[in-house]
Amino acid sequence: MTAAFGVPLSTIAVLWAGAFVGAIAAGGAGFAFALAAAAIWLHALEPLQVTTLIVACGSLLHVTLVWPIRRSIERERLTPFLIGAALGIPVGVAFVSQVDPHPIKLAIGAGLCLYGAYTLLAPRLPRIEGGGRPADAAVGFLGGVLGGAAGLSGVLPTIWTQLRGWPKAVARGVYQPFILFAHLLTLSLLGVAAISGDGLKLFLLALPPLALGAWLGFALYGKLDEARFKQFLALMLIASGAALLF
Repeated sequence: MTAAFGVPLSTIAVLWAGAFVGAIAAGGAGFAFALAAAAIWLHALEPLQVTTLIVACGSLLHVTLVWPIRRSIERERLTPFLIGAALGIPVGVAFVSQVDPHPIKLAIGAGLCLYGAYTLLAPRLPRIEGGGRPADAAVGFLGGVLGGAAGLSGVLPTIWTQLRGWPKAVARGVYQPFILFAHLLTLSLLGVAAISGDGLKLFLLALPPLALGAWLGFALYGKLDEARFKQFLALMLIASGAALLF
């Protein structure tokens, strides 16, 4: 048998690998699903299929992953980021048709690799305590611009929560719901491409490895102490940067 449900087994293997690896990244670190999954999916799927899968799987994944950490979400801490994103995402969406996102992705990829390597090697990260809520809102705004323009909303808030020195639960209680909010708002502004029958079939086939990867990733997250979580996050930032570069 060379196909199942009308889909070649080679395509299913790539589909499952991308869904599984991306879900582990999102479950363990709280971000990077799109980058990790797309880096694998683009080897066998059409770009439109990849976009549709990221939209469908990413939204479902973040909804399910936000629920277990709901008690870590502090409304007062999260709100400035969401306000900033609500202002920044329309700006980013407006740039989509006017700015080539490729140079932006390359620059961010290089920055992520350098920052991730620095966090692994540095004995202690610098801690930013000033700026208060306005600084958080500014980071949310810039994250929203990147999300609307290139789908990279979680990069800056994830790094910022590290520089704030927030514990892993507090940090994840900010950037993961932020990513979900930014993703849904971006979709509402851009519009979601109609899901074809083939796209729906791929989405349904991706659900088992998506669920398994999310479960394993979140189980890993629960076993990591603060130091190990920061190391894992640094590795995910490096991997995300490499995916953007290559």
